[in-house]
Amino acid sequence: MNDDEPVLLHNEGHILHITLNRPRALNALTHTMVRGIGEALTLAAADDAVTAVVIGGSGGRGLCAGGDIRSIYEDARAGRRASVDFWRDEYRLNAQIARFPKPYVALMDGIVMGGGVGVSAHGDVRIVTERSRVAMPETGIGFVPDVGGTHLLAAAPGELGTHLALTGRAVEAADTLLCGLADHFVPSHQLAGLTTALAGCVTPTEVTETVRRYATDAPEGELAAHRAWIDDCYAADTVEEIIDRLVDSGLPAAKETADALLTASPTALKVTLAAVRRSARLSSLEASLDQEFRVSCRAFTGHDLAEGVRARIIDKDRTPRWHPAELGEVTDAEVARHFEPLGDQELGLSSI
Repeated sequence: MNDDEPVLLHNEGHILHITLNRPRALNALTHTMVRGIGEALTLAAADDAVTAVVIGGSGGRGLCAGGDIRSIYEDARAGRRASVDFWRDEYRLNAQIARFPKPYVALMDGIVMGGGVGVSAHGDVRIVTERSRVAMPETGIGFVPDVGGTHLLAAAPGELGTHLALTGRAVEAADTLLCGLADHFVPSHQLAGLTTALAGCVTPTEVTETVRRYATDAPEGELAAHRAWIDDCYAADTVEEIIDRLVDSGLPAAKETADALLTASPTALKVTLAAVRRSARLSSLEASLDQEFRVSCRAFTGHDLAEGVRARIIDKDRTPRWHPAELGEVTDAEVARHFEPLGDQELGLSSI
């Protein structure tokens, strides 16, 4: 193990530990990292000495803040297609994690956003702590939830997933559990003891039982108390009607949410709503990933993704100039275009 590598691998007892190792970038994923994780999982699946995989992040601030957004911006500005190749391999990795035949334990401690959700929430043993902040914040940069995020959020209770998809809001441990994005709460100071205990597990049942011994109740969350207005407002058929319902509810939290939505990319909001609703009708994670790949490719060649990254990450002026600038200017035909097949460039996971 070379401590300078962006993905660190080491075995402890029967456990393969995968550690994302770009702490200065909050462990943001690069193409090299995605490939490295995939190769490690392929080897671990075939290795009888490995009982389970544990994935975590270095630096103490989070598992992973997502993909390397700056490189996507530079790629789009230069007219290159490296980002499309990155997404192709990243989404394949998301499916590989979901299919992994051994316990895949994700330590979702600290920041877990975008691509970080993709390398954790598709596992079968997902652990949050009091430091967890989990989000799919794509609409704020003119993008749409990907890495299987539409599949996960479509399965959340009521309209909670729609709320999180459109707002990009970060949630803490209890709300992550409520939305089905995680399974167990373990206090952060117990994680070291948990990973040491996991090293002695020789069966999947022992892994599960060990995690349960360390798990406890999470501190109270916020979303459960807001379910009534969230479920009512987000049941609307269009983004415009959702915002109208939020404003008309008379509730300060709902009005604040409406104000926040109006700062996001109008195109991204409308495509996101359609993506989550469509994903709810799809038969599998793989089908959702195929759909997300189409949407991501179309967003990559559009205006708002590069502009959103410029405003939030590059220039940091936080005044993106969306085009179109108003929800009413985003046509149904433009939304539908994002979902059109890509011909021989399809991801094709659902056909495997």
